[in-house]
Amino acid sequence: MAKAGLTVAKVAKLTEPGRYADGNCLYLVLPKTGGKYYICRVTIHGKQCDIGLGGAAYTSLAEAREQATQIRKVARAGGDPRQERKKERLTFAQAAERVHASLEPTWRNAKHAAGWLSTVKTYADPQFGDRPIETVNTADCLRALAPIWTTKHETAKRLRQRLATVFDWAKGAGHYPHENPINGLSKALPNYKPRVQHHPALPWLEVPALMADLAKREGISARTLEFLILTATRSGEARGARYCEIDGRAWTVPAERMKRGIEHRVPLSAQALAVLDRVSGLGDDLVFPSPNGGKQQLEQSDASIRALLNRMKRTGFTVHGFRSAFRDWASESAHADREVAEAALSHATGTDTERAYARSDLLERRRALMEQWGRFCCGEMSDVVRVSRWAR
Repeated sequence: MAKAGLTVAKVAKLTEPGRYADGNCLYLVLPKTGGKYYICRVTIHGKQCDIGLGGAAYTSLAEAREQATQIRKVARAGGDPRQERKKERLTFAQAAERVHASLEPTWRNAKHAAGWLSTVKTYADPQFGDRPIETVNTADCLRALAPIWTTKHETAKRLRQRLATVFDWAKGAGHYPHENPINGLSKALPNYKPRVQHHPALPWLEVPALMADLAKREGISARTLEFLILTATRSGEARGARYCEIDGRAWTVPAERMKRGIEHRVPLSAQALAVLDRVSGLGDDLVFPSPNGGKQQLEQSDASIRALLNRMKRTGFTVHGFRSAFRDWASESAHADREVAEAALSHATGTDTERAYARSDLLERRRALMEQWGRFCCGEMSDVVRVSRWAR
């Protein structure tokens, strides 16, 4: 039985397949195959018809109500709302632009927003971007995906998901009368599981020697790399550090710069604070500004740090690999609890339920661990000698 009256909260929470009435001919439909979309059920020339208004992920309840009101007006006047809607024929590229515009406010940074549409334009638009979207079928989508399915698998997976989103929107909005063509691709594309390739890392026992070499070097890239190692953060997080993010002995990386999209507090060891002292005053905003940026205060690039390592003749590992070195040290030398070491790297641990209840970021426990890591990296721990002898 249809349930009357919808709210924004109710639309978000509903999971049981069915048809939920809002009133005034508007319904929210949850098919058994998944998803949510709005329809307007009206009588057109004596026959009841369902007209799609758009998926709930891209169409707000208010927008659906507004569309339903316009459709009822046309139907009451004796017109056919379906014909009115058909006057606008969207190409696939135009539909993708509309979906992108509707999703853009939900993304955490401009780079992600730009990347979403760039992938579609690069691989899908050359195949069928200028065609009316209702003429695009599974074979067309296969032609866009097949050439990169094994050579650029991660890109292909993202493209498949984005194509599915565009067609879901088009179907819900009444521009695509067929089943989502992406649904027919599961057997057309080969099963492919690329081998996981881990970032090559410098063994943790060799980190103090590298840090000693860095300490002798001048230049902003050397200080950036020291800070990155001492905080066990990602390159982009360290290179983009700003003075406004540092408060005493803690550095708060905002959610938009974090891979997980969650704000991350980093306890700063005495050694990390010493690095900050060495660069104090170089930038008004950025802690580690590019020396080539001038007054614009540009971030450094990854290439500048890689170039530094090449000059030091330190090759065979990546900058990201220092996070692995920290994690190995935390397990093998510091014997840190897993949840503390993973929290230091801003990794999610446990089930969704466990994370819902464990809301502490373990800052003080991580502070002790990072102080120990700082002393180890800078050769200030007696453990270094003992571990080195054991390693032989």
